[in-house]
This record gives sequence, structure tokens and C-alpha cells, in this order.
Amino acid sequence: MTRIALVVSDVDGTLLTKDKTLTEASKAAVARLHAAGIGFTITSSRPSIGMRFLIEPLQIKLPVGAFNGSSIVDASMKAVEQHLIPEAAVRRSLELLDEYGVDIWLFTNEHWFTKNGDGDYVPNEKRAIKADPTVIDDFTPYLARTCKLVGSTSDFALLARCEAAVQTALGVQATAVRSQSYYLDITPPGQNKGTFVRAMAHRLGISTDTVATIGDMHNDVAMFEVSGLSFAMGNASDDVKTYAKRVTATNEEDGFAKAMDVILRENR
Repeated sequence: MTRIALVVSDVDGTLLTKDKTLTEASKAAVARLHAAGIGFTITSSRPSIGMRFLIEPLQIKLPVGAFNGSSIVDASMKAVEQHLIPEAAVRRSLELLDEYGVDIWLFTNEHWFTKNGDGDYVPNEKRAIKADPTVIDDFTPYLARTCKLVGSTSDFALLARCEAAVQTALGVQATAVRSQSYYLDITPPGQNKGTFVRAMAHRLGISTDTVATIGDMHNDVAMFEVSGLSFAMGNASDDVKTYAKRVTATNEEDGFAKAMDVILRENR
């Protein structure tokens, strides 16, 4: 196996448990990576503000990839490289999300906006990113500053149809993919977790063959495809697992830590 120089991890469903907890086993596993001289960073569909709480306990020094990697921010959450959704694509996406009757969230690098502060998944997102939304009546003032749009609903089948409709309508104008069965993320075109992996490899002067990635959802496939080693979590769908080179245990069984130990053992 090629020696791994960098690990890029997804956050929800991978690094965190179902209740959004960072376990001691995961923290210890990252500490072992640092001690072995292996770089570590994270990428997520989360906004920048929702990744801040992981920086200190994991001692992350490298840039992290927010909004599915379309925004690269440093450890202080300052944007290093940022891409926005074209305004026309934002408008069309809002029309389609509204047509399907799902809750709509709009994220800039600093804020989370919604028209419905009582939406089904608002408490879930508040707990996850440790921030509150700003409730507004009109998204128009923020269309030119949109880093990500989210459609959320407990009707998973409806959201799958919505995903297909948005993908067809937007084409190459934006990327639309579900990060959870209840979240449809719309992010800037041409940017995903795979481009983040390539950007990090370039910044560090290493080959993507020396990068290991780990995740659990369809938006993680893009980074599986460009990294030398990839792990799907045990809680990933069978489809996602087919894209990864390895499968580890679930996020409730310290699957992340177990995968890191495999990397450390094989590096030796």
C-alpha cells in the first residue's frame, strides 16, 4: 500500500455519532495520526460556522472544506478560497424547492437564513452546527452571497424526486446532492469533496494517491474517486460502499477510529 500522508474525513455519520458526539476514541485516533506525522482535515456539507467546534479537540491546523468543499477555510474559519452559487441558479433552485414544498435554508459563509424557524429539521441543524438560524421573510438580499442552499423534509422519497428535478434543471450551473436522506444540498458548480481533496494535495505538495478518505453518504463518493485509499462507514448505504476500497464499522461502533488504526498499521 502507498504510504498515507493525509486523511480527509467527512463529519456527520463518520466522525460523529448519531447524536452528533465526537467520541474519545475518534479524538485519540486523530491524535495518533498527528503523532505519526500524517496530516488530518475534514470536509462536510456543513457551513463553516458548523465546523468550528471540531478544530480545537482534533487539533486541526490544515484548512477545512465547508459546503461540500466549495469553501476552503482556515482553522479560524477565515475563507481561503470561496466559491458561490451563480445568482440565476439560486433563483431557479428556490423556485423548485418551493414547488416541492420542502423547507428552504440559505447559507452564506457567516449566516444561516430560513423563512421557517419551526421547520422539522431546524432543531437538528441547531444542535449539529451549534448555531441558530436568522428568520427572514425574503431571501433576495442574499442571492449573490449564497454558499449553499438546503431543502429539508421528512418525506425522503419526495426529496429524492426533488433532487432529480433540481439536477435536471440546473445541469452544470450548480451541484445538487443529498448529504442526508432528509437534506438536499445545492452548492457551487464544479466544486465538491473531490476537488477539495485535490486542492489539499496540491497545497501540501503530495499525490492524491497518498490521501485516504472516509465517509458515509453519496456526497463522499467524489472524494473516494480521487483518493488512493477510501473507507465507507458501516452505516453507509450498499451503493456508497461499492465506491470505497474498504468498509469499516459504523459510526456507533467507532468505525472512524478503527479505520485510522488500519491506516497507521499499514503505514508501518
